[in-house]
Amino acid sequence: MTQHPGLLRTAPLQGETTSSLICRIAGRYGMEAKVLRSSWQWRNYPPGHDGGGARADAEVLLNAPGRQLLAGLCGVEEDVLARALPSWGQEDAKLSAGKDGVPAAAWRTGGAVAGPVAFGCRLCTARRTGTVVRVVRYAPRWERVCVRHGRWLLDADADQPHEYLDVRGVPEVAAAQQRWTGVARQAARAGAEPERVFALAHAVVARWWEQALHWEREVVWPQRLHQVAGGNAGTELERWRIVGRDAVVFPEVVAVADALLDPAMAELAWRDSGAGRPRPLPADGAFCRRLGERVGRGWLGPLAATDYGGPLTSWMGAVIRIRRGAGGPPGYDNDPWWLRQEHQPATMAGQLRVLGKEKKAPGSGRMWRAVVPPEQRALITSAVQSAEEQLQQLRRVQIGPAADVARQLLRSLRHSADLIDNAWKRTALAAVNAGMPVEEIAQWAEMSPDTLMPLLTAGQEDGGWASCSERAR
Repeated sequence: MTQHPGLLRTAPLQGETTSSLICRIAGRYGMEAKVLRSSWQWRNYPPGHDGGGARADAEVLLNAPGRQLLAGLCGVEEDVLARALPSWGQEDAKLSAGKDGVPAAAWRTGGAVAGPVAFGCRLCTARRTGTVVRVVRYAPRWERVCVRHGRWLLDADADQPHEYLDVRGVPEVAAAQQRWTGVARQAARAGAEPERVFALAHAVVARWWEQALHWEREVVWPQRLHQVAGGNAGTELERWRIVGRDAVVFPEVVAVADALLDPAMAELAWRDSGAGRPRPLPADGAFCRRLGERVGRGWLGPLAATDYGGPLTSWMGAVIRIRRGAGGPPGYDNDPWWLRQEHQPATMAGQLRVLGKEKKAPGSGRMWRAVVPPEQRALITSAVQSAEEQLQQLRRVQIGPAADVARQLLRSLRHSADLIDNAWKRTALAAVNAGMPVEEIAQWAEMSPDTLMPLLTAGQEDGGWASCSERAR
């Protein structure tokens, strides 16, 4: 550097990554960030995306001389930097203690250092610094709305071009962020960690989001999605469903968190379980019915109640076990806010990586997710899951009068067979629409093409095969 350290003062923004601050300092001095970064000795290479290109959420850890150098470059005291930068002072085994006086640095990803990393609002940054530049900062998902400018700030770890979504046309998203403050206080009063309450509610609603493609009565989310996509998700519906998910479902996440903290809701779950006389949770239970009403969907109750094995039923089970005094060791199944790993929703970055590999891999035109629309995949999955749930309920029915048992078994098995048949026909039709030869499909189905074709024709005439884009309109 030819400039005197600290000649141009560059103040850190609250929650900013150290890497982002270094880039802004370089901009103030009119140089490329990589030139300024040469002032440190680097112990590894910067993280990048699978397809190449630097990651926006790349983070920097510094040793003591390295922190002193950065403080001098930006003209800000170290204690100020320590309060503003979450990664400040974090140690790394690859960095020496600085006894030799050499400024050293190591690359990390922000999510592995101090939590979720998102883009900052460039307009707010311009108001603070006078320059419209990119800022990357640590921000939990309940603090992603820039209320002043109506922007939802996106995760910075994904390989996609957008920094934010315009949510000015969906004011309920900003309103939900304001509401979350009260919900977080309520969680603290109840002895629950707000972060864990939010994580569980987010997992519940994200699971609904995946199922919503075959919810014919769902109209709110498609409208919001088209709005944040610039008016119409168009032919990129699947990509926009990934990018826009967290913003679109945020109001429902806050509503679910609020509901799960309500003692009256826990009481409804207890009553649905039979209270002192245990019974299976009913499909028309008062808890799920009331939960659907609290998220503005009076029809959702039965769908939520029959989604066995998800985070919502796990929460209900924990609440019921606590009331019965039948919980396990602390921190396990008797913890309502314990979110199992298999229930954690996929991140935007992870979903985009999968989508990108499917579209770029050799022969991707034959890959299932790339050629079968998401609404058709959702219908197939729904039929299979419904059949599975129906069969699981038959495990303990062979008790009682022979006529009653036979009647229940035959009716339930017939219903399950119809569901499997439905999934089978939809799968075969999806394969045909994907360009696979009818002869091959018939061979896989162990029937002749002449027998298969009438079944496929009947499936195409089924009025229930409306596309998601048609429902959204």
